[in-house]
Parts: sequence; C-alpha cells; structure tokens
Amino acid sequence: QVQLVESGGGLVQAGGSLRLDCAASGSIFRINTMGWYRQAPGKQRELVASITSGGSTNFADSVKGRFTISRDNAKSTVYLQMNSLKPEDTAVYYCNANIRVALAMPAVDYWGKGTLVTVSS
Repeated sequence: QVQLVESGGGLVQAGGSLRLDCAASGSIFRINTMGWYRQAPGKQRELVASITSGGSTNFADSVKGRFTISRDNAKSTVYLQMNSLKPEDTAVYYCNANIRVALAMPAVDYWGKGTLVTVSS
C-alpha cells in the first residue's frame, strides 16, 4: 500500500513563503516523476511543478521564478518551495508521484489528500 502524505500548507500574507513536503511510503520499488498540482475553487486541477528521478524540472508559467521543486530520493520525499506568494496561488495543493511497486508491475500515479494554501492580500 503506497501513501503520499503532504505537509506544510497554511495561511500566509502576499509576498511570503511556504514550503510543502510530500513523503511517499509503503511498498515501493521505484519512484519516477514526482510533482505538485493545485486546484483553486471553481477551477480545474493544474500542474504546478514536477521533477523526474534524475532531477529535471518543469514549472507552470505562472510560478516560474517564484517556486522551486526538489526531491530527496533516499527519503522518497518531494519539496515545493514557494516564494513571493500571491493571492492567486491560493488553492489546495496535491502531491503526485508515479510509482512502480514491483519490477513486474507497471508504474501508477498516486495522489496525496491535499493541503490548503491560502495567501491573503
């Protein structure tokens, strides 16, 4: 059973910073790409940032230059450092990881339960 557990959300003023952590646990053979998505009220879930097992990153245009993503493969953890936060960054942030639980099994996407980030103006 694979679980993704997020932490680090909360309330912050515009211009502030937050860091989100997501730790994967359970029976894991290999973790491929890890990433963060977000969903604001009334909007579709969107990709914020992702990072491959080799460290290549991808960011939504709206967060480039403000957010960074990193991972610790030994800890099966991905981090999202969010700086210069704006009210429009307010959303529930979800961790995602593409995980293979065994060599003979295909990789599957897993999701965390989400953590709320609220940026006040």
